[in-house]
Order: sequence, then C-alpha cells, then structure tokens
Amino acid sequence: MLDAARDQFWATGYAGTSMDAVAAATGLGKGSLYGAFGGKRQLFLRAFDTYCARIADEVASDLSGPDDEAYDRLRAHIRAAAAGIAADRLHRGCLLAKGVAELSEHEPDVVARSRQTLERIAATLAEDIRAAQRHGDLDPAADADHLATLVLAVLRGIEALGKAGVDADRLAGVADTAIDLLPRAE
Repeated sequence: MLDAARDQFWATGYAGTSMDAVAAATGLGKGSLYGAFGGKRQLFLRAFDTYCARIADEVASDLSGPDDEAYDRLRAHIRAAAAGIAADRLHRGCLLAKGVAELSEHEPDVVARSRQTLERIAATLAEDIRAAQRHGDLDPAADADHLATLVLAVLRGIEALGKAGVDADRLAGVADTAIDLLPRAE
C-alpha cells in the first residue's frame, strides 16, 4: 500500500496528488487512508521515509564487503547508478530529490529526512573509499569524506542530467570520468 502511495506521489508530486488519486492507486477508501495516516502530509512523509530508508539500505548493500573488493564495488556502484538513471525512460528520477525540490521551502521534515539520508549514503561511500585506501587502490592521503561527498554530488548530477534526457552514453561517460578522477594509490 505504501509503495502504491509512494508511486502516486512520485508520478504527480506532492501538490499534484490528491487523496482521491492515492485512494485509487492503493485500492483503499479515503476514510481508511485518513484513519491509518491522518492525512496526505503524514502519508507522504511515511512513504518518503520508507523510500529514503530503502535507498540508503541499497547503497549500503552495494558497498559492503571485504577491503580487497572495495574499489571494484565503488566503480560498479557509480556505473550502475548511471545505467539505472539512463534506463529511467519516464525521467522520474529519485523521489528524495523530487520531494526535497518541491517541498524544501515549506516542509522541514522533508529537508531533515533528505539530509539524513544523503549523509548516510555519503558515510557509506566514505567507508568504502577507506576500505579501498586500506587495500591500496586509492590514495590513503585523500580525504575519504570529501571524496564521498564528491561522488554523491556526481551521482546527483547524473540524475539531473538523466531527467533532462541526456543520453545513456554521456551519462556513462560522466560516471567513468568520475571514477578516473578518484586519486589512485601510487
């Protein structure tokens, strides 16, 4: 039910989504939705929280493992993100980015959850970078936290390019360039 509500908000945005549309998408009556969630805002926040937790967990899963595979995991993660964005024919992008772009002026809860999620993703990236540094694949003198934030910014930028319809080859090229710019150990 939350996935159906999430998809409705994702497709039409918060402002463009009525409780009638959510009821139709979920198959539940409006009364049931109000009874379970209290209203549109609470339902959106619950769906948004679930989405944010899921993407942070997916990144953690993608990047967990032994040090000797850390650099390969990071490269695969960056390339997979670009490929996934390129495959998004509807140009939906990320609900986190869409939600914060639409609601940041009026919904501090959305801003806080977005920041928390991005910080969790950056921390996961930084830990993988540290693992690659320990293994000798990346320069141990490089600041892992700064590199992680840079990778995160590149991935968010690739998403924006994908939403604008930039083709898959260019997105893959950006991903590969970002990988090539990571400071390798000597």
